[in-house]
This record gives sequence, structure tokens and C-alpha cells, in this order.
Amino acid sequence: MTAEVIATITSTVDNLGLPWERVGDIVTVTLPGTRKLKTDCAWAVGEYAVDIRAFVVRRPDENQEAVYRWLLEHNLKTYAVAFSVDRHGDIYLTGRMALAAITPTEVDRILGAVAETADDSFNTLLELGFSSSIRKEWQWRLSRGESTANLEAFRHLAPESPPDARTMD
Repeated sequence: MTAEVIATITSTVDNLGLPWERVGDIVTVTLPGTRKLKTDCAWAVGEYAVDIRAFVVRRPDENQEAVYRWLLEHNLKTYAVAFSVDRHGDIYLTGRMALAAITPTEVDRILGAVAETADDSFNTLLELGFSSSIRKEWQWRLSRGESTANLEAFRHLAPESPPDARTMD
């Protein structure tokens, strides 16, 4: 049954036009996003179930309690996957499905849930867990005349005026 499930996953992602690779019984699908530009979603096919795992963001530098509370509250709203934290504090979306539940429709639905959840949560998690770093990045880029295009979602964290490069730490 493992081979059938892998075939279902790979043919579905082919039909969706998504890039993927297979190593043994693990199929990794690359999902596009707008906030989180890409999310790799691994499908590990076992004897009885498929484990789904997608990295969302590394361990927060600050406000861990607020970040983890936000994750738990949002687990109430997710389909087939939930936010999880590994032993290092890195944040993932994870799920487990019975082999018999893996159909083309369900693969599409789960991939959509992973892509949407990772993308929709990305900026919120960055702001909650890395706002000090984002503020420093704004200051650094402005002081050197660097592009701030990829910081636009965090414009509200930018300094009111460009910092004087001579006063930077």
C-alpha cells in the first residue's frame, strides 16, 4: 500500500504543477506563497500512516510565550495539520493521516491547508517573535541606503526617520 500512496501523492502534485522530490518513502512538495515565499511540505509514508511536516519559522528570539499561545489558539482553526514545536523551538505544521485517507482530493486539500496556514501566519509569527530584529534590520538598511522592499509588511516597525549611521551599534 505504501507504493500506492506515494503514487497518489506524486501524481496529485504533478497534476497541480507543484515541484516535488522523492527520497525513499518521503515525498517533499514545494508550495508557493506570498508572505512566506515557499514552504517545503514533507510526506513521510509509513506502514500505517503518512506523517506530514512543514517548517514554518525558526525558534522565536523573543516573546516565546505569546508566540506559543498564538500557535495553540490557531490550532483550533487548522485543517489536518497543527502547529508544533521541535526540541529546538522551531515551529512546524504537522499532521498524521491513515494511508486509506490519502486520495487525490485529500492530498490537494491538505497541501492547500499547509500553504494557506504557513503563509497566513508567517508575518504574524515574525512580528511576535522577532520584532527587535526587524527594527534593527530597518535601522541598518535605512542607515546604508539599502532596499527595504521585503520589510514593507513591517513598515510600522520602522524608525520614524533614518538613523544616523555614526550612532549605530
